[in-house]
Amino acid sequence: MTELIGTDLSANTVDPAGREFRVLQRVVFPGEDLDVVPLYVETNLERGAAELATDRFTGKQKEKEAAATAQTVNAIAGEAQNSIRFGAGLPVPSGEEAKPRRAAAIRQGRRVSFSTYFGAFPASYWRRWTNLDAVTLRIRIAGESTVVLYASSAKGRSHPVETISVETDEPRSIERTLSLKQFIDGGWYWFDIIAGPRGTTLLEAEWVALSEPASSGRVSLGITTFNRPDFMVENLRTMGEAPELMEIVDAIYVVDQGTSKVVDHPDFGDAAKLLGDKLQIINQGNLGGSGGFSRAMDETARAGRSDYVLLLDDDITFDPEGVLRAVTFADLARRPTIVGGHMFSLYDRSVLHAFGETVAPYKWWWGCAPSTRPEHDFARRNLRHTPWLHRRVDADYNGWWMCLIPVEVVRKVGLGLPVFIKWDDAEYGLRARRAGFPTVSLPGVAAWHVPWHDKPDAYDWQAYYHIRNRVITALLHSPYDRGGRLVAESGEIQIQHLLSMQYSTCELRLMALQDVLSGPGHLHRDLPVKMQELREIRKRYPDAQSAPDIEAFPAVRRRKPPSRGREFTGPTNPVGLVVKAARGAVRQLRPIRPESRKRPQAALAYQDATWWQLANVDSALVSGADGGSTSWYQRDPQLFRKLTQRSALLHARLYQEWPKLSAAYRSAAAEFTSPEKWRETFDASISKQ
Repeated sequence: MTELIGTDLSANTVDPAGREFRVLQRVVFPGEDLDVVPLYVETNLERGAAELATDRFTGKQKEKEAAATAQTVNAIAGEAQNSIRFGAGLPVPSGEEAKPRRAAAIRQGRRVSFSTYFGAFPASYWRRWTNLDAVTLRIRIAGESTVVLYASSAKGRSHPVETISVETDEPRSIERTLSLKQFIDGGWYWFDIIAGPRGTTLLEAEWVALSEPASSGRVSLGITTFNRPDFMVENLRTMGEAPELMEIVDAIYVVDQGTSKVVDHPDFGDAAKLLGDKLQIINQGNLGGSGGFSRAMDETARAGRSDYVLLLDDDITFDPEGVLRAVTFADLARRPTIVGGHMFSLYDRSVLHAFGETVAPYKWWWGCAPSTRPEHDFARRNLRHTPWLHRRVDADYNGWWMCLIPVEVVRKVGLGLPVFIKWDDAEYGLRARRAGFPTVSLPGVAAWHVPWHDKPDAYDWQAYYHIRNRVITALLHSPYDRGGRLVAESGEIQIQHLLSMQYSTCELRLMALQDVLSGPGHLHRDLPVKMQELREIRKRYPDAQSAPDIEAFPAVRRRKPPSRGREFTGPTNPVGLVVKAARGAVRQLRPIRPESRKRPQAALAYQDATWWQLANVDSALVSGADGGSTSWYQRDPQLFRKLTQRSALLHARLYQEWPKLSAAYRSAAAEFTSPEKWRETFDASISKQ
């Protein structure tokens, strides 16, 4: 038997060196939410095979074949029900316990696989970031069956490791120790079960390892909330109904910064009873996500009980098993490590936002890590047939929708950047890495969150925070002189907004640059008041004034039809881009057509409202990103000229003063991220309530 396959283990749980077995990851099943079944167990092993073949042999995906592999949620749910049953009421042998989330009955002759996001073991992450050199798979099974162990490589090639035949209907325990040595760059372990002629029951399965410490670290949960009591009550109930989680939780800090308080929800009392004195509600003024999460970090560090603080957003749902995995991984990491959870869509629940996120140093923009793809749907293409998911991804940071931070890191690098929202999580990851603390976005740890494409945060009042915080983070961490391409790209984006008649967005972006140029003193000073100021300023501009019903606006009327029936098209190359931008800019100097103030000339869906479309009309109806409102954009040549002049001046100043500004922000960083400075802001926000 090779080293990869390993040998059967004895029943002992302690090795000669005194190390004990520690559960790294349990195989669990979803509850009643059938939309997430493909994340836990795979019942169609060929799902995605056609796409994989197309990728490998043609280098691209064919839409026809891709569409053929896509299945509806109902079809996947029905397919799963024909193969496997999990939850309460399972038939189990006498003397055995049926654990609702850990047991499953597999129908006769059916094959199910745990080559899934939550079911497979991400061996490469444990190989890279912990001192483990082997992992042991333990399976408790009843019924004649076949178990096949698999391993994959960083290239996504998988192969069977061992086939184990179970030739009795009596419950049997299977243990195999598997080496981690070959997983430097990537790879997973998983297993399949083929049920026998009378069906098979998986009683439980888990991945364990000999390690120190054997006992779990302690964690406090920190949740920032603003007027989402329904979400909060449901999440508190989820925590209270997970006894394994509550065993390692010291405190749950709910930092309530809204006006619709969690404690006023009619179901709060019942949820709170499940948590007892571990639940602490903290009311403070609205300091944004950075203020709420920094408060949770500070409370955890000051209490001195927990090893970690787990930051959770308020508009999520999550699986408690992921928290246990994150704590265990952090316990066994080589050095103090931030352990983040991935984000799945709350609406399309098998779709992964990103498998890891990095900051591109020259552009200074966040995005998916190299070699990964955004918006991957596990219901359409499983782990076995997605090669890029097998390569280990090293992240620069993890979103604070679900992120475990060691208290040691908090004490050494400080609290969050005082920026309200946007970039605080990215900056913290970069700051921690500079201090020697890595971030790992760990597969099998995740939350479901409202997807970004359903939020208008690039155009509304949040546009201010997007550019200001991006620039500040670059001033603190960019390795390039004058921020690489950031200033030039910001100027280009500003031109696009100007050509799109998004004057409110342009104004807020200019305010952001002015505040950056004023120096770091504005950060804490403006934190409690800036958002309201931004909202008030936006009201002055037509593009920021919306109505829920499109009938609230006059009907669209065009002066003349498009030339030869062809609508405006987007640029197809850099030359075309420059030409269209130049034509759009020249057009802004012309007087507006009077009729455009009486009736809009076009109506565009949010996804179609590109700058090259909007630059060719004097007014247009544009729907919002959330699909719930419409605004009437109106061209204003005089305002265009004023904003263009200010934009040029401010971007020139930013570029010229970058070295001086960078030095100022870097020298002040330790002070404005310190607990002492944050506590002053916390206290001030409370006094203003």
